[in-house]
Amino acid sequence: MVDRFLPGVPGEQVEKLLKSAPGNEIDSGKIDSPRSSAALAANTFGFFLCRVAELPTLPGCEDEVWPADSLTLEKKLPIPKIRGIAPHPDALVTTGSALIGIESKRFEPFDRNRVRDLPEAYWQPVWGEKMPGYQRIRDNLRESKGNRYSLDATQLFRHALGLRTAVNREGGEYQGLKPILFYIYAEPSAWPDGLPVAEEAVSQHQKEIAAFAQEVNGDEVKFVACSYRQLLEEWVGQGTAAISRHAAAVLVNFKP
Repeated sequence: MVDRFLPGVPGEQVEKLLKSAPGNEIDSGKIDSPRSSAALAANTFGFFLCRVAELPTLPGCEDEVWPADSLTLEKKLPIPKIRGIAPHPDALVTTGSALIGIESKRFEPFDRNRVRDLPEAYWQPVWGEKMPGYQRIRDNLRESKGNRYSLDATQLFRHALGLRTAVNREGGEYQGLKPILFYIYAEPSAWPDGLPVAEEAVSQHQKEIAAFAQEVNGDEVKFVACSYRQLLEEWVGQGTAAISRHAAAVLVNFKP
């Protein structure tokens, strides 16, 4: 675990949680890659595994009941019986009023060489009556199949469906909470090899986030987007001394 986790992050606990998830981040060594989004998320939010109540209010979630009641990493969410991998948000937070699934991206949005297909299973009637925006985006993806996107809408769909299913499951541990999909992303200035990240790629990602947010505005699963830099700079300025030091260390070590 040398240099894998920042001071204050409970490394053994984080590794145990990541090993139980399907991403195989630990055993494959992917988490040690200088491109690893999992490493950024685990170091940022893993710090609060043993101090949940100290997690600062997340931007865009100020109307919920804080402090947080629980926080874990890579928690499996339920989905209706459709094919596909069950969603595992990078972090899952509960408060007195909300279930917040956190999805983290680092360099992925700026790699435009991937085409993301949405499985046919997502056209099954499993969305309820309060998710029209998500379904419109889904339909648009089918019409524009083969296009390349910065925003991984397919993954966001899985998480949104998982969050909605969890809060509506009769007798479930999250029943009655407000589902929130919290998308947090880095905007690095350069790739690990030193080549600059194209400004147009960053701009395109921002445009797709804004379009997604506008389309799903008012849907049952609230969508919130925030850059790592915004979040961490808020923690530096508004957190306790320990949180401020931690946020500063993430900024220095990961340059998000």
